Amino acid sequence: MSQSLFADAMTRLDKALQHVSISPEAIERLRYPKASLSVSIPVRLDSGELKVFQGYRVRYDDTRGPTKGGIRYHPNVSLDEVQSLAFWMTFKCAAIGIPFGGAKGGIAVNPKALSRMELERLSRGYIDAIADFIGPDTDIPAPDVYTNATIMGWMMDQYSIISRRFSPAVVTGKPTAIGGSLGRETATAMGAYFVIRSLMTKHQKLPQVTTVAIQGFGNAGAVLAQLLYEAGYKVVAVSDSKGAIYNPQGLDIPSVRAYQQAHKGIEAVYCEESVCNLGDRQLLTNSELLTLDVDVLVPAALENQITLANAHEVKAKFIFEVANGPVNSAADLILQQNGVCVVPDILVNSGGVTVSYFEWLQNRSGLYWSLEDINQRLQEKMEAETSQIIDLAEELSLSLRTAAYVHALKRLAAAIEAKGTQQYFAQS
Repeated sequence: MSQSLFADAMTRLDKALQHVSISPEAIERLRYPKASLSVSIPVRLDSGELKVFQGYRVRYDDTRGPTKGGIRYHPNVSLDEVQSLAFWMTFKCAAIGIPFGGAKGGIAVNPKALSRMELERLSRGYIDAIADFIGPDTDIPAPDVYTNATIMGWMMDQYSIISRRFSPAVVTGKPTAIGGSLGRETATAMGAYFVIRSLMTKHQKLPQVTTVAIQGFGNAGAVLAQLLYEAGYKVVAVSDSKGAIYNPQGLDIPSVRAYQQAHKGIEAVYCEESVCNLGDRQLLTNSELLTLDVDVLVPAALENQITLANAHEVKAKFIFEVANGPVNSAADLILQQNGVCVVPDILVNSGGVTVSYFEWLQNRSGLYWSLEDINQRLQEKMEAETSQIIDLAEELSLSLRTAAYVHALKRLAAAIEAKGTQQYFAQS
């Protein structure tokens, strides 16, 4: 790309600012991350070799509360990416109305090339390096791309060792046996499902006649595919990093998930099998999946999947961003001109951080909720905020993305301005 991911992310802020009146000081604060940390993590490999990995953590804004955001393990992790994701998390927490600011972290690594013991040493080493930067009242990490409950458990345990006290609230997305919340692993998909159902109901699209393609068959994408399948939607295509499978009559999603689970081994950290190995389906590339003639397209993999290069080829009527930043700003303009309704990531995938908030509350209080209670609270929150953003979009004639940013900006600006601005202090 000619510009950085962060510069592209900032264009969404600039567009939203045209539709809301807030103080210049609030705008200035939101253009810069509060703190950024780059660390080196030396890891002794099983072979005896020492290898150093580069890690990052960014706290973008904590005006509304301690910062919150996932940790991803991926070869392409960079400070620019982590800063952009922290920016999006800031707006996501504000849009969904939970009292957190935004943060993000990551390590530049191919986790599938590491053994389980190497992965544990890397995870604990990362916490050793950033322990002074995080904390239950400061910054609370969570899972993201290629991290999971096991890894979060290692991180929580390492922080507890360093702080010399059991600290479950420092990390969310942990195993339930050590303070994790019921419903956390399915929260992103469940939240996305509630948003999709709300929008499809509003547009009078019945599940039985609504076709769906999902790019990304990881935790969020696979669970969402299952939820949509069970609700009667026709999921015609899914993909993972190796490619896609497509059946215009609809895929048997339970069979696809069962195949993937059966081939990864009961103790594996990552699945090593591809959905592409399933027979009797048409094989596609990930790029081809994005241009299928379907009603609903769900990018649930990585950022920058729909760009200036392929936006004209998108045929879906609705795009629900389960991944962070899968549609860049240049593509947004093309999709809007072509009548495609893009429902933004800061709303669609906010179920994960919402249930992370529930987990944090449970850790702090020592009182734990039932799965039914958690899902009910999540549904109420997702549907209420979706309704407000839809109403704002209609009231101001905005896209849903811009409406979501305006919705978040109002809350962020109110918190910043509550601490005093030039206008307040200049009064005699």
